[in-house]
Amino acid sequence: MEYALFFGLFFALIAVGVPIAYSLGLSSAYLIVFNLDLPIVLVAQHMYAAVDSFSFLAIPFFMLAGAFMSYGGVTRRLINFAYSLVGPFKGGLAQVVAVSGMFFGAISGSSAATTAAIGAIMIDSMEEKGYDREFTAGVVAAGGMVGIIIPPSITLVVYGVIAGVSIGDLFLGGFGPGILMGVSMCVLSYFICGKRGWGGEGTFSLKNVFKAFIDSFWALLTPVIIIGGIYGGIFTPTEAAAVASVYGLVIGFFVYRELHLKDLPDIIAKAVYSTTVIMFIIAAAKIFGWILTNAEIPQQIAAFVTSIAPNKYVFLFLMNILLLILGTMVNPSAATIIVAPIMLPVALKFGIDPVFFGVLMIVNLAIGNITPPVGLDLFVVSAVTRISIDRIAKAMFPYLVILIADLFIVTYVPQIIMFLPNLFGGAGGY
Repeated sequence: MEYALFFGLFFALIAVGVPIAYSLGLSSAYLIVFNLDLPIVLVAQHMYAAVDSFSFLAIPFFMLAGAFMSYGGVTRRLINFAYSLVGPFKGGLAQVVAVSGMFFGAISGSSAATTAAIGAIMIDSMEEKGYDREFTAGVVAAGGMVGIIIPPSITLVVYGVIAGVSIGDLFLGGFGPGILMGVSMCVLSYFICGKRGWGGEGTFSLKNVFKAFIDSFWALLTPVIIIGGIYGGIFTPTEAAAVASVYGLVIGFFVYRELHLKDLPDIIAKAVYSTTVIMFIIAAAKIFGWILTNAEIPQQIAAFVTSIAPNKYVFLFLMNILLLILGTMVNPSAATIIVAPIMLPVALKFGIDPVFFGVLMIVNLAIGNITPPVGLDLFVVSAVTRISIDRIAKAMFPYLVILIADLFIVTYVPQIIMFLPNLFGGAGGY
């Protein structure tokens, strides 16, 4: 009975719009104090233990790296490079959004940051060229979702810490599905914009591509430094985040010279705020997960799933459905902390590699970031455009369909995820 009240309170808080971290923490504290008759200090102890990990230092450093580069003129240069590649084709500006999402996702580690950075530049530009405002908002929301798939990814860091899986291997695994989704959105934009009469901008020129590449070279070098440094044995993933933030500071100040001392307080404040939000979610989700484990709910779910899934293919299908639904309601970091300890042991029983499973989980949750009612990227775009969530979601629906199709392709063609980890990281098989 007490657990029924616990879940009822949690979903009631979600339903009335209470932020996910507070919903997790308040429902957990209620059960511990009033039903289990345990001291409230237990809540604080578990929440502190959840974030007491050296690897989580990667989160504020990646936040800083993305902010330094955004303020330092990197976003504009990446968009210009994307424009030189796909701008001249049908729906060129819509394709630029998808390509820019892949580029900036390789720097920021956050889908919300990617969406905000691209939207700040592309929404007005697309409207000036005659693109429908609602379509533009939908494209930007969809394009930003790859920010937590293509490395460095903050959510992959969270999964790696929780599951005890190599963060470097997870980063490598994120490239395949991130690129597949970006290319799929480009193809879809080509056909949709072609039907609506939105053509390309200018003429394709290798000279322009080369010029834009040179201009954005230092920004594009960021993921090379991160991944190369990790697998070259130069630094750990956490140290890579610190290196990325220093690198972003250096190129913003001394290479592009668009970052100024007066920007630093705002950059640091935003990084602190974003980090605090994520870490609070992680802490609250941890105590929520402890309650689930104490009630042996993970074991019951695992036994149920194993009984209805005769093989790993059915299991993965069911997991996709579950995570797609969960991702519409719960923040990716919180969902990762809750679901990973429950379902990873089941995945291992079916012989599924933890790197594959982790990346697949984050792909699912990334799609949840653009799906109502709690799709974070939708709220970011809505704040920029002043368009309601339901209208943005309606305009984005074709992209949602193609992204879900990509999800199932990745699910049943595992080498899309595992090729690079197997080649460089020595991860296991499917």
